[in-house]
Amino acid sequence: MTATELGRALRRWRDRVAPETAGLPTGGHRRAAGLRREELALLAGISADYVTRLEQGRATNPSGQVVEALGRALRLSGDERVHLFRLAGLVPPGPETVPGYITPSVQRLLDRLVDTPVGVTDAATTLLLANPMYAALMGDPSGRRGFERNGVWRNFHGAPTRVRHTPEEQRAFEVGMVAELRATAARYPADKELRRLIAELRTTSERFAELWDAGVVGRLESSRKTIEHPHVGTLTLDCDLLRVAGSDLHVLVYTAEPGTEDAERLELLAVLGTQTLVG
Repeated sequence: MTATELGRALRRWRDRVAPETAGLPTGGHRRAAGLRREELALLAGISADYVTRLEQGRATNPSGQVVEALGRALRLSGDERVHLFRLAGLVPPGPETVPGYITPSVQRLLDRLVDTPVGVTDAATTLLLANPMYAALMGDPSGRRGFERNGVWRNFHGAPTRVRHTPEEQRAFEVGMVAELRATAARYPADKELRRLIAELRTTSERFAELWDAGVVGRLESSRKTIEHPHVGTLTLDCDLLRVAGSDLHVLVYTAEPGTEDAERLELLAVLGTQTLVG
């Protein structure tokens, strides 16, 4: 397989993805049949220059993380995803690795929840995909790289967040995240990236190391979250965590009770938030 074949495949798959299906604006004159390179780069969380170099055969060794992100952005089927990995000269992730593939059924679910904040993480709490409403509510995650996209890492390293917890809620949340990660590590003991994440967390966070060494067990549950938004104010929303059997994905869905001020603020965010924060 050559870089030229990889570039042709990326262009072909990019041309078939309609911008509106990816939650992108469609106004103005468009020369591209589907996604522009800049749009694919935005969806995959990489630079437009890198997409260009991949398509032109000037970049030849994309990482597995980049290939996985491109596959998600291009909405590839399972077989197409495997083919993309092989075109990139990589072995597709096996069953011993935490799954990062967003199945077509989950993608169709996301397509129908355009006015609802939805994020998808893998079993290790790494954010794989956030729809525009999620980005508007929680802050745009597209610039995050590596462990910066992992929920456990962000929590135990004090990354900025709009979620406000009471001290009791924060303690329970920390226990739940460590327990979730422990259960995931037990299911995927051969995942090198997961082992590296845990090792670095134990080294860099005393609180994580304390909870990990204490052997806490359990898992994260659905909850109510109070979110301080810079434009629409404070919202208290139900955060349902839906676990997808088979793919081990976690779907986070934020909703408000109809007729409440929180629902009104969420509706306002649907009108203003994505324009303000995602553009």
